[in-house]
Amino acid sequence: MKIKHFYFLVVLLLFGFNQLIAQGIYDIQFPKTDNERTQNCQSCHQIFRQKPKEVKFSIKREKNNLYFEVNDKKWFNLLFKNAGDGLAVDLVDKNRYNCDLESVERAQIKGKVLKPIYGSRLRSGLKPNGENRFRVHVGRLSDTDINKELEYNILFLSNKYLCQYYVIYDLESYQWDLLDMGMYLDSLTYNTKQIKATAKEGYILRNKTLKFKIPFEKNKAAYSQEDIKPIYDSLRLTDFNIKSINIKAYSSAEGSLERNIELQEQRANSIVAALQTFQKPTIKTQVSSSENWVEFLNDIKGTKFENLGKLKKNQVKAQLIGALSAEMEPILQYHRKAVLELELEKKDKYKTMSPEELLAKFNASIKAENLDEAIEIQNSLFEKLKHKVASPNILRKMEIPKQAKFVKIFNKNSAYRYILNVRQALIVYNELLDLEKLVPKNGEVKYNIAAVKIKLWRFKAIDIDEIKLKNQIYSLKKYGIESSLISRMMVNFHIIKAENLMRKRDYDNKDKSVIYIKNNYKKFYLSDYDYLSLAQFFSYYANIDLAVELLDKKARSIDIDENLLFYYLNLTLINDELTQEDDYRTILLNAINMNKERFCKLFNAVEDGGVTFQLLADEYLRGTYCENCED
Repeated sequence: MKIKHFYFLVVLLLFGFNQLIAQGIYDIQFPKTDNERTQNCQSCHQIFRQKPKEVKFSIKREKNNLYFEVNDKKWFNLLFKNAGDGLAVDLVDKNRYNCDLESVERAQIKGKVLKPIYGSRLRSGLKPNGENRFRVHVGRLSDTDINKELEYNILFLSNKYLCQYYVIYDLESYQWDLLDMGMYLDSLTYNTKQIKATAKEGYILRNKTLKFKIPFEKNKAAYSQEDIKPIYDSLRLTDFNIKSINIKAYSSAEGSLERNIELQEQRANSIVAALQTFQKPTIKTQVSSSENWVEFLNDIKGTKFENLGKLKKNQVKAQLIGALSAEMEPILQYHRKAVLELELEKKDKYKTMSPEELLAKFNASIKAENLDEAIEIQNSLFEKLKHKVASPNILRKMEIPKQAKFVKIFNKNSAYRYILNVRQALIVYNELLDLEKLVPKNGEVKYNIAAVKIKLWRFKAIDIDEIKLKNQIYSLKKYGIESSLISRMMVNFHIIKAENLMRKRDYDNKDKSVIYIKNNYKKFYLSDYDYLSLAQFFSYYANIDLAVELLDKKARSIDIDENLLFYYLNLTLINDELTQEDDYRTILLNAINMNKERFCKLFNAVEDGGVTFQLLADEYLRGTYCENCED
């Protein structure tokens, strides 16, 4: 689910004062010399320099009214302490960046400035507006202005002199959570939230997945069972059926876009048809097709073809014919491929039995101490719970004695109840503590206890001694738990610790936990949801550079999740140093190929779901936008 955070996603844009051309705007004074600026703005600049990075502010509109929102009242009162300390709002119209214009005029003041408001009126007008948020009324739009596509920049004044000029960016964010620690059932099993913006809230149980690539021969569209059989055999799917396939098919850059997309869809559908011949259950499929500009731009770097990367796509296509196309074939051949992600479902010999029949058969197997059969039936019941064919109450009707020989089955039942409903965490935690007494050296039970305990700490459901919890996590290594899983738990430990320190405004110690997370997240595998959660964590706690570093490599690959890619763009489009790099074009084309409509929307007004249309002041971004979005 997408979340809008207007008030705390703010980026500074401060021009040199020699660019000021505005004069006679109310009583606002514009410094004409460095000395004049220093003399009048020294206090304001110092307050901004000493501002904790966690302090956020922005302008928010309600109907015709504009409000300045801030999350730190003490800092606000310090900034507007004196009579001449104030702010004004610059109304910026998107028409200023129209693609029909040859260039965008560079100016400090970009639109129409509303009447400034000063110290005592700001301080007295500041009112609470939610948890740790405050706001004050700062202006009103005319009936003419309200119909325009506008954004609201902020002029900060000291002694009525303009000292700071801010542009507000609205960076899209998502709900996020701890990294997925999983729970031990037969093996470590993960439950993960979907990260699609349209997904419903809640958990889904992750099936086993396989991801691999199939290279395409040039101009070949049909793939038979004989073509696919060696690949199918290599997957060793004896105990599994393919439940679903997600195919992303890519063509090389040469040729017409329409023919390339048509060819990729033919190839992808023929692969699905060939795989379907190996099993009876119908395979759900999702197919998408695009040209592989990402790997094209990556692979020509450092070659004699590198200059092609500076051309527009239609210019590259115009050159990729005849001799040049043949000469580049050793590169282009690797760009024609399908990236397949298979979701697998274990074959279930009890699939046709009802939950009630399975329950009776399970209890009989337990009574007969036929543990292998009981585990198989238990797994079948779990499948029915996963697909909501059975009620979770059936887990309580499974008669499992609290004896050491039944520990694995009992552990699975408790862990699965927690996976299905995190609100069962405290009950499951106490059950697992009782189970631990029967098998004090069982690593899987100890791991599950630690995983649930960390979650309970996050929700403040139990009191935690941080030192004891840390020792408990590290001690898992003695019971056969892999180091990577322990590192993942410790990262979650510091995520929670950072949250708690942030609430206490202990920013220095919070930063120490953030540094620990930064130094340790590479020690274990990250799912797409983990990447997004961790990037969200870094940016939420004012470490955007760490979020960019986390996602940078993935942003240059064709198999990145769409939300990860667009979240990366949200973080980096505002950095004009990054957008000028040649490599950044690879990322932009990746986004355009993946979802052109969503890419173009980034340049809408903040109120219309965009990051900001003022990004179009960057001539490179404006050129890309006008080439791809102004059809």
